[in-house]
Amino acid sequence: MTATQAVESRSVVERVQRSRPARYVGWLGPVGVALFAGLLRFWNLGYPNAFVFDETYYPKDAWSLLRQGYEGVWPDDANAQILAVPQQIPLTSAPEFIAHPPLGKWVIALGEWAYGLHPLGWRFAVALLGTVTVLMLARIGRRLFGSTLLGCTAALLMAVDGLQFVMSRVGLLDGVLMFFVLAAFGCLLVDRDRVRERLPAYRTGAAAGGAAGGAAAGDAVDGDRARLGWRPWRLAAGVLLGCACSVKWNGLPVLAAFGLLTVLWDQAARRRAGARRPWASMLRRDAVPAFLSTVGVAALVYLLSWTGWFVTDGGYDRRWADRQESSWVPDALRSWWHYQQQMYDFNTGLSTPHTYQSNAWSWLVQGRPVSMYWQQVPDGQQGCTSTGGCASQILALGTPLLWWTGCFALLYALWRWFFRRDWRSGAVLCAVAGIYLPWFGYQGRTTFSFYMVVLVPFLCLAVAQLLGGLLGPEGCSAERRRWGAVGAGAIVLAVVGCFAFFLPLYTAEVIPMSEWQDRMWFTTWV
Repeated sequence: MTATQAVESRSVVERVQRSRPARYVGWLGPVGVALFAGLLRFWNLGYPNAFVFDETYYPKDAWSLLRQGYEGVWPDDANAQILAVPQQIPLTSAPEFIAHPPLGKWVIALGEWAYGLHPLGWRFAVALLGTVTVLMLARIGRRLFGSTLLGCTAALLMAVDGLQFVMSRVGLLDGVLMFFVLAAFGCLLVDRDRVRERLPAYRTGAAAGGAAGGAAAGDAVDGDRARLGWRPWRLAAGVLLGCACSVKWNGLPVLAAFGLLTVLWDQAARRRAGARRPWASMLRRDAVPAFLSTVGVAALVYLLSWTGWFVTDGGYDRRWADRQESSWVPDALRSWWHYQQQMYDFNTGLSTPHTYQSNAWSWLVQGRPVSMYWQQVPDGQQGCTSTGGCASQILALGTPLLWWTGCFALLYALWRWFFRRDWRSGAVLCAVAGIYLPWFGYQGRTTFSFYMVVLVPFLCLAVAQLLGGLLGPEGCSAERRRWGAVGAGAIVLAVVGCFAFFLPLYTAEVIPMSEWQDRMWFTTWV
């Protein structure tokens, strides 16, 4: 190996190492932001004492899974009975058709196991995951950008996003889906770094061995021959992506996007290590293991998530195959597959009009947020002292200034990826594409803007990168850095202030009707 090649090899390792500052220092900021987020999310979590929006489905399904292993039928007045006399649960053993896989409801059931079939119980686990997601985002942003400041900034922005805040305080599935998607992204990011640490070491060892044996090993071929071996972080990503698909089928396009992302990272790593044919090497050595580690593992996890349905006899269509002609395929699997087909038909054909439905084109600008809870409070009741009456609402509205800034941040990321070949921007855009773009294929389906809570972590990463660009590049003048810091700080403070202004609409606080109207900036928000 020549002196120049040795320097290049060391520089690869050093760049990877410099991207991860001191571990303990890098935990203080993320933990602090997560504690702040947790305080917001757990404060008065059991209020309102009501079934909020689709809480009329998932908490009861979760309780049924906890008690029976499958989703049972509830009477029409079950909500009123549960809230009035929680000790008397009107669950029946008759099977109920459900539209989503069971894992998200099993997560909700953990809180109900601890606190019972009560608003605090069915919201607890979701709030916990929403808080942990903030911590994960800080660490992921730190690794992605090589900056604890930018990682904590992304996490702080998510901590004060209204949509993520609301979806962390209700017993719905989308907050659980967000957790698994972001965790999978973080695992793939760690796997990327591990591969880049391993390839230069292989290259150095191969070249030294060739020189000792008198053969021309040649650095250019080492990147082609390298075997990357055991990759536990990518396997963990496969498990988490399987969990995402087991919460909602929205995880499927994310699985495809992340699977493509990891093999593209492998190709780039081999090219950087001196491979003559990085694409061919990636396809020959990495593509199949990547498929098995992501898609194969995810499929297995999805199947395992239905364990409760398989091991019991009462689930919906559990005995469907018993009424059909015999086959070499086990009856349980045939019944299960038939059930999946019915779920697919329901989810792709859902077109029932809803007051708060919206098109994917409007989601990034928060054109039509979903009102999840609404109560008009007369003067003199529930602390209302306004002669014009009061309002109590939970509005799934992303913090407007954050989302509008996010639109520019995504354009900035697109520019950096296309013109600067910035892999970090490409990673964020890949996640955005897997989460957001598939919804444009369902123009006739009834859809809601709160589905975009899964996008929030990546939107915040894009905004953090934009703020980092505003701070100025490395080596810029002190004055440039100072004015950049003022601008970036002003944006963050404006987002925090915007969140504080809308906070009453996120927590069902009883406020005068005039104050509620002041927060209805657009008629489409009403």
